[in-house]
Amino acid sequence: MTDSIAPIESRDWLRRRSRWSPFEILFWLAALLPFILFPTYLPLASQIAIAALFAISVDLILGYAGIVTLGHAMFFGLGAYFAGIISVRGWGEPVSGLLMAGLFAGIIGYIVSFLITRVQHLALLMVTLGLGLLTYELANALHDLTGGTDGLRGIRTWPIFGQFKFDLWGYTGYAYTLALLFLCFLLSRRLVNSSFGLALRGIRENVKRMPAIGADHKGHLRLVYAISAAIAGLAGGLMAQTTNTVALDSLSFERSADVVVMLILGGTGRLYGAILGTIIFLVARDQLAGINPQYWYFGIGLLLMVVVLFMPTGILGFLARIVDRRK
Repeated sequence: MTDSIAPIESRDWLRRRSRWSPFEILFWLAALLPFILFPTYLPLASQIAIAALFAISVDLILGYAGIVTLGHAMFFGLGAYFAGIISVRGWGEPVSGLLMAGLFAGIIGYIVSFLITRVQHLALLMVTLGLGLLTYELANALHDLTGGTDGLRGIRTWPIFGQFKFDLWGYTGYAYTLALLFLCFLLSRRLVNSSFGLALRGIRENVKRMPAIGADHKGHLRLVYAISAAIAGLAGGLMAQTTNTVALDSLSFERSADVVVMLILGGTGRLYGAILGTIIFLVARDQLAGINPQYWYFGIGLLLMVVVLFMPTGILGFLARIVDRRK
């Protein structure tokens, strides 16, 4: 009887988690406000949406599956270069180009996942970091294809569906990036609030116990890593299409480190934490760089220390704890 009750309780828990709260609806409605209230900040809003998409991809493996990484910019950069290169070669249709960029990054991610699932802890951190550095140097060496340190030039993105041109004010760019962020968020939300998501949490908490209950933990990790890589590739492709530029910094260690900082600020294992952390990080960077362009990282470092010391579960985790105490 106990065995029959457990699956029912799991299904009820997943059903509750899948329900949309009024706060979620308000959040996504608020994401439309830059069109009306902050039109001059639409390019920044587009960059926030792209970085938030990248942060969600990392949260899937770090926050839910427990795969620590310092090289996920590898897939962001691969998506950016793929979308940029096919545009330079004559195919600038954004939607199909973006899908191909995400598929390419996902395939590479699945191949890499066989190596990722062989190691754990510090070795895993070093492997992801090494892969990221190798990809960076490979892109630099393939100068004729990638542009090397000069960056990829000649990218031309066609109007979306042949109707909506990318304008200088950023209206089309923000609508495009926000739409993709929302769609990928829906996919990720459905993923983590499913039996597959529960299995990922189990792997994160105790990877050795999962095989004992019949879970294919390596298969789960490979799949989520490939999905994460594909989403990161989509984010990179978005950056290439909305800015018409791709440089080596899209593959850099700094980009991988920055997205981890975003997750720490917002809170790992919470998809909205990835978005909140991205907003805080990029808005703080924008304001701090305006005050002192050379030493803006000092302010980010101070903010990170405060969050880690006083809100170890991130800002969203801290707020959730306050709400739970008042109930």
